[in-house]
Order: sequence, then C-alpha cells, then structure tokens
Amino acid sequence: MRSLRIIFSYIRKYPKLVVGYFSLNLLSATFSLISLTMLAPFLTLIFGLSQGGTVKASRFSIGEVTDNFYAYLTALTSTEGGKITALGIICIIVAGTILMKNIFLYLSLFLLTPIRNSIINDMRTDMFRKILELPIGFFNEQRKGDIMSKLTNDLQDVEFSTISFLESFFREPLLITLYLFAMISLSPELSVFLLLFLPIAGLIIGRIGRSLKKVSTGVQIKLGEILSTIEETLGGIRVVKAFNAEAQQLNRFQRENNELFTIKNSANRRRDLAMPVSETLGILAVCCVLYYGGTLVLQNDFGLSGPDFLTFIAIFTQIINPLKAFSTASYNIRKGAASIERIQHLIQEEQSVKEDENPISIKSFNESIELRNISFAYPDKTILHNINLTIQKGQTVALVGASGSGKSTLADLIPRFHDPSSGEVLIDGVNIRRYKLKDLRNLMGIVTQEPVLFNDTVNANISLGNEQADPDEIIKAARIANAHSFIENKEDGYMTRVGDRGSKLSGGERQRVTIARAVLKNPPIMILDEATSSLDTESEKWVQDAINNLMKDRTSIIIAHRLSTVRHADEIIVLQEGCIAERGKHEDLLLQNGIYSRLVNMQEMK
Repeated sequence: MRSLRIIFSYIRKYPKLVVGYFSLNLLSATFSLISLTMLAPFLTLIFGLSQGGTVKASRFSIGEVTDNFYAYLTALTSTEGGKITALGIICIIVAGTILMKNIFLYLSLFLLTPIRNSIINDMRTDMFRKILELPIGFFNEQRKGDIMSKLTNDLQDVEFSTISFLESFFREPLLITLYLFAMISLSPELSVFLLLFLPIAGLIIGRIGRSLKKVSTGVQIKLGEILSTIEETLGGIRVVKAFNAEAQQLNRFQRENNELFTIKNSANRRRDLAMPVSETLGILAVCCVLYYGGTLVLQNDFGLSGPDFLTFIAIFTQIINPLKAFSTASYNIRKGAASIERIQHLIQEEQSVKEDENPISIKSFNESIELRNISFAYPDKTILHNINLTIQKGQTVALVGASGSGKSTLADLIPRFHDPSSGEVLIDGVNIRRYKLKDLRNLMGIVTQEPVLFNDTVNANISLGNEQADPDEIIKAARIANAHSFIENKEDGYMTRVGDRGSKLSGGERQRVTIARAVLKNPPIMILDEATSSLDTESEKWVQDAINNLMKDRTSIIIAHRLSTVRHADEIIVLQEGCIAERGKHEDLLLQNGIYSRLVNMQEMK
C-alpha cells in the first residue's frame, strides 16, 4: 500500500527509536508468553495430574530451561509441604513476568510517543515548506480552505491512523508470532486447523477496509469545502452584513455541513464494523478450537493432555486481541490513506518555477531589464502576447490599461512569480531562469494594492525578511515612508500589534508600513502594483509622497489605475488584451488621441 511506504519514509529517519521500540516490545511479548505457559504446571499441580510422583512436563519447551524447571518442581513436590511451595513459586513467576511485561510495554510506548509526534511534525513542516515554495499561480487555482484542511483535518486523521498503525505494526506481529510458536509447540494439529480459519477472516476484514478508504476521501474533500466557505465568509463579513446575506451564507454552510454529516455517518459505520466483525470471527474460531481440541483430548489421539489443551486455549484467547488490534489498525490505516494521499499530492505538487541546476549569483542590478518576445497563458486562457520591453537602470516605467489587460501578470514575470510560456526575461543580459531565485528577489521590492501585514508588531512587519535589522534602520525606513509619526503616536510605538491583516491600522497607515518594509530592504528595483488606488485623497497624498521617496535613484515599474500618479514616468506602456497597444511619455500619448488619451479623459485629468 502506497500510504504505508510514505509512513515508512518518515519512520526510517529515527532508526534508534524504532529499534528500541521493537526490542522493548519483544521483551514485553516474551514475558507475556512466559506468564501464560505457567498455566500448564499450575493445572498439573492443582489437579494432581502428576505421573509417578513427577510434574508432567508440558509439550511447550524452550530447551534445558523448561526441563530443569519441571525437574525442580518434581523434586520440590516430593518433599513435605513442597506442593504449596511450588504453587507459591509459580504464582511469584507469573506475577513477576506480568510486572516485567508491563514495564517493558510502558517503556515501548514511552519511545513510541516521539516517533509518532515526529512523523506528524515532519509532515506538517514538509507541507508548509512546500506551500512556501509553490508559485503564486498554484494559489489562484486552489481553495485556501482545502489547503487549510490538509494542514489540520488530514494531518489529524493521519495522526490517529499512524498511532494505531505504529502500535500494531511493531507489537502485534511479535505477540502473534510468539503465541503461534507456543501454540504449535503445544499442538501442531490444532494450530494447522486454526491457520486454515484465519485467512477467511482476513479476507472479510480486508473487503470492509477497502470500502472505507473511498468514503474517507469524500470526508476530507467536503471538510476542505466547508473550511473554504468559513474562510470566505470571515474574510467578507462586512459585505455579508451590508447586503443582509447572512441567511444565504448560512444556507450554503448548512447544505455543505449536511452533506458532510451524511458522508461521515457512512464512514463511521464502516469503521465501527471492524470491532464486532473481528470479535465475532474470533469467537467462532474459539468455539471451533474448543470442539476440535476437546475431541483430541477425550480420544487421546495425539497425546494432548488436558493442561496443555487449556494452556493452548488460554494462549489462543490472548492471540485474539492482537489480531483484533491488527484488523482495527488496518481499518484505520485505510481510512488514513485517503488523508495521506491528499497530503502527498500537495507535497509532490509540480514546481512550475524551478531553479536552475547550477544557478549563478547576482548581487547587483547594473544595466537593464528586458522582456523579449514574452507570451504567457494559463491552460484555458492566454494573458500576454509577444511583449517586447526594455527598462534601463534608473528608469520609471508605468503599466496602464483596463482590468484584465495583463499588467500584474507582466510585472509578476520579473521576480519569477510565474515563468513565461514563451520568450525570456533578462536582467543585465542574462535570462533570469539562470539566477538564484533568492538573489533575484533580493534585487526587488514590491508594494501591492492591498497592504499585506501579519498579526505581529509594526516592527516585525517592517523587518519582514530582515530580522537582524537594526532599530535605527527600521526607524529611518519608517521616516522615509512617512510612517514614523503615526507609529510613534501609538501606545506601544513600534511594538504595537497591527491585528489580523493589519485591522488595527487605517488603510493609509497599512500601506505606509508596507512601503517602510520595502525601503528597509533597499532594493535597486521597485514594483508598485496600484499602491494608492484604494485610498482616500488624504491618505493617497501621504502614501504618494512615501512612494516618491521610495523611487528615488531606483528602477521602478508602476502598475497604475490612477493615471495622475504616472504622468512623470519615463515611459508609459498601454496594454490592451495582453498586447502593447501604445507606448511613450504622457504628453506624447495624449497627442496620439488613442487608448491612453481616452482613459485620461475618463478620469477627467487634463
């Protein structure tokens, strides 16, 4: 099973813990078996089944140890009061072996805990690392709720299935093997009879388990859809309330929640079938063994004594629990297999933006950015067509056009958030695919239309990606971004927590903090994606002044909605349906009386 291979790929990272866990389980199982084999001499002693003044040896033997023990009991019972002493010795041995069994069992579980938690910890880390590595295009196609579900519900499901699997995989086979060895020693005939019955039970249990995996996959998919609904509703709660859409959102949630209810009922019913099925099959096996074994004892066909037969039954009753645990674990691992495969699908997601096998380093930007014959398309839509554009160092280039014309996609190609479908992007004459991704992105600062802040302090948000930044450098960056004054007026200054997505700050304040972040990075190339389009007039002035400070002595690419912000650009690129329709300075484009002129007139800017 593929899911088992995945689990083992994580388990083998901890060989010492695994060997220790296996060894402790072996010791626990051995002492458990010794305690059970004491039943034969106990019955012989109690019921006077000795022959010729000796305690009849059991058919189960482990060599000289067993022979010497029975010889000692025989010698002891021939003395006055020796039977009582022998009985006491047997009881002490049973109590001692049970104590040792449970001590080693606890120690094995003590080692299992870090193994189990390490597997889940490593899986969670691998998933989060992969999320950070995946290109932006991946998140445009995926539901955030489904990704969150994989990080939470799927991992929880794997944790549950892993726990039962690890406990059963290493311990139960040991117990089953040792018990079978003892049973075969006591009665090969009964053991063969029993082994003919077990494969039938395994087929029945396996058939139910296979059906469980399919249902479990449906549960996890539906959980992802519900999380997406919750995330979308929380993110748009203002709009929901403004449009009195509470009932509509509630109906949507209830519909998905009811579907989950139905699927989970089906999954849980199949899972719960494991215990009664395995127990029923176990009792049927016991009854068959009792009848067949009883006839062997009564007819004395194979020399099986009553104490040995009862010992056989006692061991067999003990083997049922490991078999039940193993069957339950097989149900759980099949249920968890659906989650493991969803997790692996994320971890193994194809990385469309790959670093060159032998990347070259770039520490400075010296000449130009060139987009040569660039086209970009998604599977169902073409965004850019044959774009050719050169941006010299120190220039400010503006990208304008209607929504959907490809402005943001074009800008995203420069830091390699996407790779073009055809053509190439060059910096200083070298295709950016050849550069180290980290070095390439170190050359660039980005300020987006919607300020992205994390639920941390102002200080931490400004120093994002530069945790070793000096406090004086952070303050200097904030001054350049016109943010220092409002930060200082906060109760905790730079240690003020900004809230979820910066909710404790105004729109203009949030944007100035992100500009301070870009200033602190001090990149030679700036990409400004409609950084003032969502602000009021006063906030726009503060932010625009901050942007002007940021752009000094830098190469700047501005995606503009408000054309008043780009009239002084060295070149304005007008995009229409993914093509360059017009290009030139502000005054020249106005004289052409084309698309740009029409856009300017629509904004009543002359």
